[in-house]
Amino acid sequence: MTIGAAEQALRMVEAVADDPGRRFETAAAFYEDRTYRGSIRRYRRPELSFMAWQLRRGALAPTTADQPGSPWWRAVNARLLSDTWEADRLLAGAPGPASRPAVVRWLEFLGEPTPRAWYRAHNTSIAAAYLEHRGLSTAELPVERFFMDVTLARVLFVHSLLMNPRLGLGPVFWPVGRLVGDPRSRSVDTYLSLRNVLPDRYPMTDLTITEVLDAENVLGRLIDYGIMVPRLQQLYEFAAVDLGQPQLRGFIENGSPVYAWPYDRREVWVQRRHRALGALVSRIVVPPKEGSR
Repeated sequence: MTIGAAEQALRMVEAVADDPGRRFETAAAFYEDRTYRGSIRRYRRPELSFMAWQLRRGALAPTTADQPGSPWWRAVNARLLSDTWEADRLLAGAPGPASRPAVVRWLEFLGEPTPRAWYRAHNTSIAAAYLEHRGLSTAELPVERFFMDVTLARVLFVHSLLMNPRLGLGPVFWPVGRLVGDPRSRSVDTYLSLRNVLPDRYPMTDLTITEVLDAENVLGRLIDYGIMVPRLQQLYEFAAVDLGQPQLRGFIENGSPVYAWPYDRREVWVQRRHRALGALVSRIVVPPKEGSR
């Protein structure tokens, strides 16, 4: 009996689940050239950069290892791998149909590779994985749960740079969005990798939120607090529509991300250092509220 595309993809992912190196190779192989589709090699940078950082941290290590990996990060990564490879198998002729909306988005990207199509495919997979595995987040340390929200916020911010650059960068600098937000550019993977924020180890048993926030470099802090945070509510609402994931609205409350981080500890979203510079950046790039001058 012929095995369908969804089952083929699932078996591929299960085969490498407890081998982080082969996980990475499987992710990279998706972007290699195929005779039945156009080249997408240039789009691999942000996904592979982020995954390499996860590997260095040990977050994708087997849960049975001496130092176990993260069930949540492993599950989110597996969902992304499964979606991409199911789309590839379908395009190669394996029986379908697509099992999930994210797979349809990946098929659209493979059929006509563009930056916008890549963002919609990748971020639909990520949003769906967040929704599906929210229960696993409760077992993580508080610092890890905070950075689950940081990761999603950054993903949705960069998503807006191409899909709605006026929302992402305001009425003056919006033309820059499509340049710096291009997934083929180095600037994207540098911002999304979190290596400028989060230590390269898992779990972070010896760190507090305050220590980690204080270690963030100045540029990352200015982007996060000066540009991203003031428009988070709008970013999530826009992504909920653009990605066809209305449940994303439940991950933001009055401008504070609440996927895994409690609303009553929302003070972490208020800038603690370089406030004057952050306020200046906000005034430059954040459009005035309706009715203000």
